[in-house]
Amino acid sequence: MLDLLRLRFRQGYQTSPYPKTDVAFPDHFRGRPAIDASKCEENCRACADACPVGAISLEPLRIDLGACTFCPVCEKACPPGAVTYTHDHRLAARTRDELVIGDSEVRLATALDDESRRLFGRSLRLRQVSAGGCNGCEAELVALGNVVFDLARFGIQFVASPRHADGLVITGPVTDNMRAALLATYEATPSPRLVIAVGACAISGGPFAGARESGDGVPAGMPVDLYIPGCPPHPFTIMDGLLRLLGRMEPS
Repeated sequence: MLDLLRLRFRQGYQTSPYPKTDVAFPDHFRGRPAIDASKCEENCRACADACPVGAISLEPLRIDLGACTFCPVCEKACPPGAVTYTHDHRLAARTRDELVIGDSEVRLATALDDESRRLFGRSLRLRQVSAGGCNGCEAELVALGNVVFDLARFGIQFVASPRHADGLVITGPVTDNMRAALLATYEATPSPRLVIAVGACAISGGPFAGARESGDGVPAGMPVDLYIPGCPPHPFTIMDGLLRLLGRMEPS
């Protein structure tokens, strides 16, 4: 017992105080892109041509966070600095259109309505479905359970059965082989249920969009309540989106 107390005293309190305090990310972390179209040179389309996933559109210059893999290629292709990456980890949105951003636009996820928050706000159980992912998003979701992030302190936990879940967390582009399993899991989750798409693959197909063997993300007709961009998204990005959905964050 004394050894355990000494160990606890030596290690201290490991869980992050987020969201009570801000998070300090390392210099190499790439969060929300910042766009300054005033720096664009006439008829230049270097960033759009360089983007490997076609996430950048021109006239006006906009980036689709739902397709973006947060690689630095567009930033390197633009010496004037019209596209740069910030350390802002807040990326989640409620609609697909809100993921397409331009100059100085920050549109964060809004909370569920009052009735849904009454149902899910204090205790949310989620079933994760890996629909053909590379395991990147899945690894970040697993990290949410460790002592640093400790997602369970907010009443949010992952469960093994859709019968015990309030909603689904979907990762991966939803390959042909996983489509039927995903739809069956969706039908097995009791209504009302939430659907959360995590990562570029689940939102748009990511780097696999348009490929014959893989899908373009969550199937059409399956309503998505929250989109969390990234490739993969940082655990704090996922946590921020979930807490905003449940109305547990300031709406700034």
